[in-house]
Amino acid sequence: QVQLVESGGGLVQPGGSLRLSCVVSSGSFSTFTVGWYRQAPGKPRYKIAHITGGGATVYVDSVKGRFTISRDNAKQMVYLQMNSLKPEDTAVYYCNVIAAMGPFGSWGQGTQVTVSS
Repeated sequence: QVQLVESGGGLVQPGGSLRLSCVVSSGSFSTFTVGWYRQAPGKPRYKIAHITGGGATVYVDSVKGRFTISRDNAKQMVYLQMNSLKPEDTAVYYCNVIAAMGPFGSWGQGTQVTVSS
């Protein structure tokens, strides 16, 4: 089972930035597509970005131009650089590995991001 651990969340003012990190425990990391998800209180979890093993990236419209997903295969890490944060970005952020059927790793605890003045 692929294990994932997220970190880097916190409290930030609107317009601020945060960088989230995700460490993936798998020997096949470099071949995996990895996604970042978020879940706001009372709402379902959904994917906001993903990066393929080849480095191609996809974003939902609400974060496009503000968030950047990247990966370091040597460290088995995936990052989410979040700029120009808005209160509506407040959520618990998770990462997971993705196959055709959807995410298949063990969900971690996530990391809380709170955007508030």
